[in-house]
Amino acid sequence: MYILFIFTPLIDFFQQEVISRYNLYNLTIMSTTVDTAFAPVTFTEGAVKELFKLKDQQEISEDFGLRVGVDGGGCSGMSYVLGFDQKKEGDQEFIIDGIKVFMHKAHQMYLLGMQVDWQDGLNSRGFTFSNPNANSTCGCGTSFSV
Repeated sequence: MYILFIFTPLIDFFQQEVISRYNLYNLTIMSTTVDTAFAPVTFTEGAVKELFKLKDQQEISEDFGLRVGVDGGGCSGMSYVLGFDQKKEGDQEFIIDGIKVFMHKAHQMYLLGMQVDWQDGLNSRGFTFSNPNANSTCGCGTSFSV
């Protein structure tokens, strides 16, 4: 728990600046207390737009969130998981750029600091993952090893 003293006119600016800069969730300003937690992954502007577009096109209900995680397999040993799902036991919930994200606690050590992007070009189309924890990745970019 942190103690924060801010003049009232600066609260809106502070909330917007902190949320956009550090992708914080559960930011509550009540008198003098701020409770924060850092999201383990980030999304580029293109990824955010595409995720909202997919959610609207597929008419995904509000009780679903975006599952970000890893799964054993793939040509490099582990594969990325990215898809809409309901919250499961062991999940942590984050709000990242307005998107509800579910991630199993055990997956965070593999994905901490990862950035998800959307590519919409002639040579490639789809989500890409820039993972600082990956020692090697496969040619398709959906599999990695640590």
